[in-house]
Amino acid sequence: MAIQVPSDFRRVIVAASVGNIIEWYDFYIFGSLAAVLSVKFFEQSHPVAALLSTIALFTAGFLIRPLGAFLFGWMGDRVGRKYTFLITLTGMGLGTGAIGLIPTYQSIGLTAAFVLFGLRMIQGLCLGGEYGGAITYVAEHVPDDRRGYYTGWLQTSPTLGIVVSLAVIILTRIYFGDQAFNEWGWRVPFLLSFLLVAIAIYIRLQLQETPIFQEIKARGQMTRNPWKEAFLSSNIKYIGIAIIVLIGQGVVWYSGQFWALYFLQQVSKVDALTSSYIVGAALLLATPSLIFFGWLSDLIGRKPVILGGMLLAAITYYPLYLWLGTVTHPGNINYPIAIFIIFILVCYVGMVYGPVGAFLAEFFPSRIRYTSVSVPYHIGNGWGGGLVPFITSAAFAATGSVGYALIYPVLVPAICFVLAVFLMPETNKTSIWGQVEPRTAS
Repeated sequence: MAIQVPSDFRRVIVAASVGNIIEWYDFYIFGSLAAVLSVKFFEQSHPVAALLSTIALFTAGFLIRPLGAFLFGWMGDRVGRKYTFLITLTGMGLGTGAIGLIPTYQSIGLTAAFVLFGLRMIQGLCLGGEYGGAITYVAEHVPDDRRGYYTGWLQTSPTLGIVVSLAVIILTRIYFGDQAFNEWGWRVPFLLSFLLVAIAIYIRLQLQETPIFQEIKARGQMTRNPWKEAFLSSNIKYIGIAIIVLIGQGVVWYSGQFWALYFLQQVSKVDALTSSYIVGAALLLATPSLIFFGWLSDLIGRKPVILGGMLLAAITYYPLYLWLGTVTHPGNINYPIAIFIIFILVCYVGMVYGPVGAFLAEFFPSRIRYTSVSVPYHIGNGWGGGLVPFITSAAFAATGSVGYALIYPVLVPAICFVLAVFLMPETNKTSIWGQVEPRTAS
């Protein structure tokens, strides 16, 4: 009997997305508080070096993500989608909450930075297993002809995770006041993670395993070694193509959202609260673009939407960021225009990121989907995209030039666009229901 799309797939999308939002909140609360953490956990004789050390630590959490994808991808294809991303969610929540309990540099010296580093590594490992699990879980519940639209809802969760992190920081700072927040109130957003993750775990425990994975298991067609089948077979060709697409996508994602926040604070010298308001408002306004472009990819294809976002970003980043700089002078900020510019930047994110979950799920066979989706995603986003905050911030600190800071965010999507034009296939007509056999190379 053919496998059927379950009737409760919309509840599945909501449950997976809520957990994903909380997990991304956990990961990004660190970056959103980079300026405060640099004061608390590093020696302050050179404040710029301390800030760059914190951003480097933020980046290290990205660099370890492919290892988490490698480990948890194996578990997801061998044990199941549901229980694997329950484990990653739990690890992320505990790692984040514990950051709120660490003594500062002033109390225990350099040990504080080492403990912070260890917890950041736990975060990165767990996030490496989360996305592949969430996107595989949702993709294996929804109809083929609307996969872009429904996975687009899940794709909003990282952006909403940033919004939640900024909202919690704003509310905490307002409630406690700047002095108390800088002294100890900064711990509250981290400690809140314990509660949020407990809620997310409860929600996810109500879910069942995906029908496609259950069918693979019932037929006795589960892979014995996901690593071998994904990386030591003809599938490696598809892994390589996915990495190219995802490096371009990842750089656009972090350049349009995270460096916008860093730009306001470092280049325009806008205070933390005001910059959080501006970026948070733009993110909220532009978040529906992820769903829209996912839906559009169901109609016209994943490839033109994703590559269109890369091309637009490469062409317009420099003039858009220069424009942003002219309207965000401290004491003379044009709020509507600033929000509008970042709204445009986040719409590019919608183009590259909205359809990419559906593309990945369709690009790889069911029996090794968790591994094959997770590893290239976290190489592209963790390494390609995750380096954006550090490279752009370091380039600007060294040169004082926005043009030099934007070399990486402009060149990488441009190069990936050219390569993907020739290498990336169209997948939006692919059916994954009943597709359990390993693919042979074409």
